[in-house]
Amino acid sequence: MKKLALLALSLALASGADAETIRVAIGTQDTTINCATGGLLIRELHLLEKYLPKDGKYKGVTYDIQWKNFTSGAPLTNEMVADKLDIGSMADFPGSNNGAAFLKAGKASLFLTVLSGSTLGSGNGVVVSKQSTITSLSELKGRTISVPFASTSHGMLLRAIASQGWDPQKDVNIITQAPEVAGPALQANKIEAHADFVPFVELFEHRGIARKIYDGAQANAPTYHGSLVAADYAKKYPEIVVAFLRAALEADKLIAAEPEKYSELIEKVTGIEAAVNYLYHGPLGLQTRDNTWKPEYRKALATSIETLKLMGRESPLKAETFIDDSYIRAAFKASGLDYEAKLKNYDKLALKANDAVTGKPITDFQRVAGIWLVGEPKVRHYATIEGALADLRKLEAEGKKARGVYVHDLVHRIKLLAPNASFVADANGQLSAFLQKDAANAYAAAVKGKALDFAGAQAVAKAK
Repeated sequence: MKKLALLALSLALASGADAETIRVAIGTQDTTINCATGGLLIRELHLLEKYLPKDGKYKGVTYDIQWKNFTSGAPLTNEMVADKLDIGSMADFPGSNNGAAFLKAGKASLFLTVLSGSTLGSGNGVVVSKQSTITSLSELKGRTISVPFASTSHGMLLRAIASQGWDPQKDVNIITQAPEVAGPALQANKIEAHADFVPFVELFEHRGIARKIYDGAQANAPTYHGSLVAADYAKKYPEIVVAFLRAALEADKLIAAEPEKYSELIEKVTGIEAAVNYLYHGPLGLQTRDNTWKPEYRKALATSIETLKLMGRESPLKAETFIDDSYIRAAFKASGLDYEAKLKNYDKLALKANDAVTGKPITDFQRVAGIWLVGEPKVRHYATIEGALADLRKLEAEGKKARGVYVHDLVHRIKLLAPNASFVADANGQLSAFLQKDAANAYAAAVKGKALDFAGAQAVAKAK
């Protein structure tokens, strides 16, 4: 019996010695909330473990799952190129930098999937301090603008400057600045404007630090965040890559079903207020979560690669070979989803709600509004802005406090934080919202109405 026991122990040790340990090292950008379904939510909900292969060549394998968080794409790329990470999520412009850096190192990376984006270009933006008199990008010539270098907002800023006919090397002073530095710099008037990516433009607005004067949607330049992989890793472990993407698809399904709940989770992990997370991830959000390679996103990547030239970083990288949609297609199939149908679908997450005051179904979404009260798990929805603001007044009179008030820009159809929006009241007291003050003024003139700020809009709602 003793010999049999020793033999069993010997076999067990031999088996353990032969068992493979596979690293799955993933770089996330937790505070870049568009990457949540490719990082934070997968990690916090342990979704990857659910899909990692455990049979065939993976039978008996031990997975060494590593997570590392970054505040931007550039340092994440450095660690991917150094073989310290296998998968990472970032935006289109830093993604092009990723591909170029891999090629420069004699390697290759692949852009696997989109996670969230806007075919219009919303998400990136430019802000000024709350006290600034600047109201448009055209007023920034000769001014100092800060931006996180090599970020998607850097690419947006360079293209926006070029669209003004300016030389980014001569006509503006662009300096590098991370979001956490830019906020205090704006408040201290050390910079005149700051360009940033998801969600910092809206976060600065929400916290009362700044006012948005330019949104990427005005340039109609598609932008997105997505996930990349080292090509050698994908070739060696394609099933693991598909497992990661299946986890991302489940994360997307979960947040679509309960956006408030998971906006709260994102706040718990990152400190970014749930009201701002919901601005992106809720129905009719500022950006659309989308895992398919729509033509606009392919074009955006090609544009980002071209933009590298404006930074003196020209690369032989080609969008058509950098993008590999075979893995996300396989993930869709394994999850019982129709990739082609989703590829053709451009709809934002639908709003299916009744008006919080009348109880009637909301069917017209041009002037919808929402209020998220402190202490309530769900956002209240309204068919009209005036209805929402009138109800907000009553709720505040009852001692309730709003954590977020939402309206939609009539021109660009993007969701806005109401306290920072411009408004127009027509002759009948119907309110419309606008991102830019000059757009509100033009619309007011066209309808013989009155341009208003948030307080003015509240006064109109009270009168009705």
